[in-house]
Amino acid sequence: MTTQPRDAPQFYLTAPSACPYLPNREERKVFTHLVGKRAPEINDILSHGGFRRSQTIAYRPACEGCRACVSVRVMVPDFVESGSFSRVLRANADLVGALGQPTPTSEQYSLFRRYLDARHAEGGMADMTVLDYAMMVEDTHVTTRLIEYRRRGPDSAITGRGAGDLLAVALTDVLGDGLSMVYSFYDPQEERRSLGTFLILDHIRRARALDLPYVYLGYWVDGSRKMAYKARFTPQERLTPEGWERFG
Repeated sequence: MTTQPRDAPQFYLTAPSACPYLPNREERKVFTHLVGKRAPEINDILSHGGFRRSQTIAYRPACEGCRACVSVRVMVPDFVESGSFSRVLRANADLVGALGQPTPTSEQYSLFRRYLDARHAEGGMADMTVLDYAMMVEDTHVTTRLIEYRRRGPDSAITGRGAGDLLAVALTDVLGDGLSMVYSFYDPQEERRSLGTFLILDHIRRARALDLPYVYLGYWVDGSRKMAYKARFTPQERLTPEGWERFG
C-alpha cells in the first residue's frame, strides 16, 4: 500500500456559485494551497493538469455536467507573428516592459482601478481595495515576476526601463516549461494599441528568448465572448480528458 508524502497537497471543493462566464449556470472549484518549499514544484505539476494560481491558491473548475472551461497554452516554437499580430506589435513598438519582482505600488493600483472601472465594473474583482491588490501581487510562494510597460525613454537602451506613465502591467509565473499569465491590466484609454493582445505577444517573445515552449493563458470558455480572444493565439494546446491536444 502506498502512502502520500506528508507535504502532499490536500484538495478541497468550493460551494456552488453563479458562473461568471455563462448565463444560468453554477460553478464549483477544486483547490489546494501553494505554500512552502515545494510550492514551485507543485505549481508546475498542477499547471500541467489545468490548474491556475491566485495568490497561494491553485484551483480549477469542477462543475457538474459542464466542461466549457478549457485550459489553453500557446505553442511558442510554432507561433508566427503575422497579420493583425504584426500590426499590434508595430503599434506598440514604442513600449518597454521592465521585468521585476512582484512588488505592488500605488501607481499600479491606480491603473488597476481605472481598468476595472472601465472594463469589469460588474465583475468579481470590482470591489478590490489597495490591500487586496497588494495581496494579489505579492502573496506568492512560487517564482513570480511583475512586468511594467511604459513608453521608451532616452535611457531605455541602457536601463531596460521605459519612461513616463504606466500603461500596462502583467503578473506572471515562471514555470519549468513556460510562462503563466496570472493577471494583466492596462490603460483603457489606449484602446487603439490593443494592449491585451500585445501583452500576450510580448510574453510569447519572452518565452521564446528563455527557450520555454509554452505560454499558459488560463481558460478558454466555449460560448463566452469575454474569453473568445484566447482562441486566436494558435497553434495552441487545449487540455482535454485525453490530455493536451493541438489546435490550429
